[in-house]
Amino acid sequence: MTERTSEGEDYVSWLQQKSMLADASRISGQFSGIADVWQSPFATPNPTAVMAKSSVWFTAYPISMITKPGHSFLRTLGDEELWRAFAAIGINAVHTGPLKRAGGVFGWELTPSVDGHFDRISTQIDEVFGSELEFRRLCEVAAAHGGIVIDDIVPGHTGKGPDFRLAEMKVGDYPGIYHMVEIPREDWHLLPEVPPGKDSVNLDSEAEDRLQRVGYIVGRLQRVIFQDPGIKDTNWSATAPVTGPDGVQRRWVYLHYFKDGQPTINWLDPTFAGMRLVIGDALHSLGHLGAGALRLDANGFLGIERSADGDGPAWSEGHPLSEAANQLIASMVRKVGGFTFQELNLSIDDIKTTLERGADLSYDFVNRPAYAHALVTGDTEFLRMTLNAALQRGLQPIRLVHALQNHDEMTYELVHFAIRHKEDIFRFRGAELTGGELAVQIRNELTERLTGAAAPYNAIFTTNGIASTIATIIAAALGYTDLTNLSQAQIEKIKQAHLLLAMFNAWQPGVFALSGWDLCGMLTLERSEVARLLASGDTRWIHRAAYDLMDYQPEATESPSKMPRGTSLYGSLPEQLQDSSSFASRLREVLAVRTRYRVSTSVQVDVPDVADKAMLVMVHLLDTSQLQVTVLNFSNRSIAGTVRSEHLAPGAAVVDMWTGQVIAEVDPERTFAVLLEPHQGMALLADPVDAAGPPSRRQPIDDDRASGTEKV
Repeated sequence: MTERTSEGEDYVSWLQQKSMLADASRISGQFSGIADVWQSPFATPNPTAVMAKSSVWFTAYPISMITKPGHSFLRTLGDEELWRAFAAIGINAVHTGPLKRAGGVFGWELTPSVDGHFDRISTQIDEVFGSELEFRRLCEVAAAHGGIVIDDIVPGHTGKGPDFRLAEMKVGDYPGIYHMVEIPREDWHLLPEVPPGKDSVNLDSEAEDRLQRVGYIVGRLQRVIFQDPGIKDTNWSATAPVTGPDGVQRRWVYLHYFKDGQPTINWLDPTFAGMRLVIGDALHSLGHLGAGALRLDANGFLGIERSADGDGPAWSEGHPLSEAANQLIASMVRKVGGFTFQELNLSIDDIKTTLERGADLSYDFVNRPAYAHALVTGDTEFLRMTLNAALQRGLQPIRLVHALQNHDEMTYELVHFAIRHKEDIFRFRGAELTGGELAVQIRNELTERLTGAAAPYNAIFTTNGIASTIATIIAAALGYTDLTNLSQAQIEKIKQAHLLLAMFNAWQPGVFALSGWDLCGMLTLERSEVARLLASGDTRWIHRAAYDLMDYQPEATESPSKMPRGTSLYGSLPEQLQDSSSFASRLREVLAVRTRYRVSTSVQVDVPDVADKAMLVMVHLLDTSQLQVTVLNFSNRSIAGTVRSEHLAPGAAVVDMWTGQVIAEVDPERTFAVLLEPHQGMALLADPVDAAGPPSRRQPIDDDRASGTEKV
């Protein structure tokens, strides 16, 4: 059995100097007793104010970005030329992704991150990405271009850094940071042996049950995220023996919702050490670095309670403590002038609950697999179901971040149906299914059409979803099984469908987010190129290829973090912005419509039934009291159909929002006809005849390009 010791007082002192809890005490004190923290309202989330600051976000992933020669990631992200390109497209915020030191400490040695820098161990920026000075310079450049910078905090867990090592040794308040329980020596026989060279081992289900029955832990949770037999069977792990500075040898069992290197923070320990650590980290990003907003990662797992009867799973999701803790974090951020968004896969009900007093925005995990399903099946029924489910529960899309690709897989857990409404009945394709059955059917159709023989370039990621880029999802939907020699015609079809998905996300209220993988049209990597990273079973590395936004290093074969360069279908931004038919140039047109008519702050009033299963119609009420109608064709065929909504006034002119031209008139049945080419989208304005003067007086967005109905 492995045994570790404190290695003396010098070691404990070294850990304390580097701990996040110690930093939090120093940072938080700088905000006490000053007037500035009382100048911003903080009790109620304000998504409209967020949209005024930024509503189109570029989501970066530090290890995948090819940088300017001799420049760090942060210095490159603050490049004036890059921000001019962002401004030309319509991007007004950058989410940096996790930048602070992550991984762990074993003895005196630092160990690497086990989850893409989401296992944070310090408030300091990892020097591999740049410096604090470069972060502050990035914020200045962003502000000069009317933008902001969004940073991260992780309120659910840390890595196994100095704070966790001090907790294992039972130093001060450090054990109070985590959900960890000391197991007395006389009960060590209940714990599994820790293999040589390891510092902990995952509990199997039998060990989890034993420890629950004895009363040490709350036992199994509602689900096991990243479940992998023999690697992660439960959410609990046991440490090897550790000797503290008091000479006592201890073993602990600790909770980790994610990987074993990500011990969970305890938000209701009497020391409130975990809360102090998280708030200090947030204030460092906002007050010291200059970020304007924060992503809350893994913020839905901040409360855990044993089941009432002692036999069922512990209450570990949607717990009131999570809501209270999120309100505390979000209020603190608003109080110092920022805003927050949460990136957590929850049911629609839980998203609405957490947003009532918590984060200002939530990532749209519900509609993301639904729009992928609509694309691969050419049928929007499930997408219309998810959109309407949100409307029926009062969750407006202005509260959501509608995204294309990010660093994670295309998540298809569908927790709204698979967990929260597992036994409820839903009508789908003429049949009645339980929520659990519906989730299984949707997942099966996605895996069948997006992986395996149909798309060998994509991969299933545990039980969570599919490792893929947006371009490779589209390629699979189009039936391309081999991506090695795509023709220009095939690339154009991928680009058109990519723009369709951009229109779906951008032509509705809320934030629209996209990544460098989207802007460059990146494909997945060959598995052999990232074999070392795939060894742990994490297939997501195939879609995290390195990309070069600005042709900084055309000959580079990898990023500074050694991620292999992937295949780009669209090219760099300077190249694309010189070509009016490129993805970036056509995206600029989509975003121009969104900006001019302030679609981001509109109210969604209807997602009606459609005449053709491939159509999707979303109806929004603009600030001007006019109706904006998004009409999309999710199929690779031309369709003719009608748009019908009770919100359309008979006799209203239907105006193309791009050209200002009248293309139809709403008939007495509150309908109008449309013709859509494959993967075409239309943004329309339904305006009563006497509401704003003759349609001919409207001005197109750009007279040079206004010719005919928009066909993006």
